[in-house]
Amino acid sequence: MQTTKESTPVTANGVQYRWPKKPVVVVCIDGGDPAYFQQFLSEGAIPNVARFIQQGFSTVADGTVPSFTCPNNMSIITGTPASRHGISGNFYLDTATGKAVVMSGPELLRGDTILCQFARAGAKVVSITAKDKLRRQLGKNLDLSGGSISFSSEKADQCTMAENGIENVLAFVGQPLPNMYSEALSLFVLDAGIKILERDRPDLMYLSLTDYVQHKYAPTEAAAKRFYQDLDSRFGKLAALGALVALTADHGMNDKSTAEGKPNVIWLQDVLDAKFGKADTTVICPITDAFVAHHGALGGFVRVYCRGKTTPAQVIELVRSIDGVESVYDKETACRLLDLPADREGDVVVISTVGVCVGGSEKDHDLSGLEGHRLRTHGGVAEAKVPIILSEPLNDDYKLKAGVSILKSYQVFDLAINGAAA
Repeated sequence: MQTTKESTPVTANGVQYRWPKKPVVVVCIDGGDPAYFQQFLSEGAIPNVARFIQQGFSTVADGTVPSFTCPNNMSIITGTPASRHGISGNFYLDTATGKAVVMSGPELLRGDTILCQFARAGAKVVSITAKDKLRRQLGKNLDLSGGSISFSSEKADQCTMAENGIENVLAFVGQPLPNMYSEALSLFVLDAGIKILERDRPDLMYLSLTDYVQHKYAPTEAAAKRFYQDLDSRFGKLAALGALVALTADHGMNDKSTAEGKPNVIWLQDVLDAKFGKADTTVICPITDAFVAHHGALGGFVRVYCRGKTTPAQVIELVRSIDGVESVYDKETACRLLDLPADREGDVVVISTVGVCVGGSEKDHDLSGLEGHRLRTHGGVAEAKVPIILSEPLNDDYKLKAGVSILKSYQVFDLAINGAAA
């Protein structure tokens, strides 16, 4: 029998994937806490997702901790934990230079993406993300010469064939460039994906959204419901075009405000400075990115680096007594329990409880973007539960796997490509 690319499995980071029998579209709903689906399913507001759950497969899976955007997107797109791919936050401290580094460079990502390996095997793949900070890592080593595409809605007006595999995106989608702080940034990703699916019928698509709405609105608020209804209609269009649709999230979202509506924050750098003196420790908030209006660089997970005489054991002893701290670990324990890369971990890891967040020094956080809204954010174990929903059922082997273990969000491509019964 003649061998074709469609009959040859593709291996990425130790996992063997069969060739998709139909287009597979994986959507990462940034900030897509299961509570949103639970709320809107109970109201009958998202019929396409309801149909996927009834006719396909659904579960609540474990995401990567810290429950931030970059680590989880990289886990999903590589099919591996952070200890393998190396991206353990949006931000980390390079101990060799003493400088804080944004973790968005493709050179920091270890291993190849699933999309990259499929493209090398001759597949046509598509990666569209809301924020450009993810685009280069998602598109690492991606060969665009065979018709593959990689771009962000943030910079959809700047796309070129050489850099992105597509041009004139705004005209193609028929929409203006969306505002960074709007639900339109996410909807543009999905609308572009629908257009490309109609035109090109790619083998694999990865569509990654932004969590602007979930940071602003709880599941009980009308704006959140409207957004999820808009998402649902687009999920239905993807399925109607013949794609197997797989939905997951990079992290959940929780209210971390006081009864008076103020951010409920442990200003950890201030606490450490008061006890040990300034410049002896450095707190890094790995949620930090270019869009702090969402969250004020406040999350449920921070790293402490001991830069002077203070030891990790002293920091742990102090922090353990602070109300609102769920867990505090030394580097070795954090890496072992959370499956993180040791060379990019702090000396101490601090994780807050569900209703509390942790910051650095109060003077260094700009909270002006939070005016008029309660602080809703993520980062800790409390925000690491995420949905996995497939539009089609699992085969018997994968049903058994799903029934005897808690799935990881980074298994979603495996489930969608190898596990789907169709």
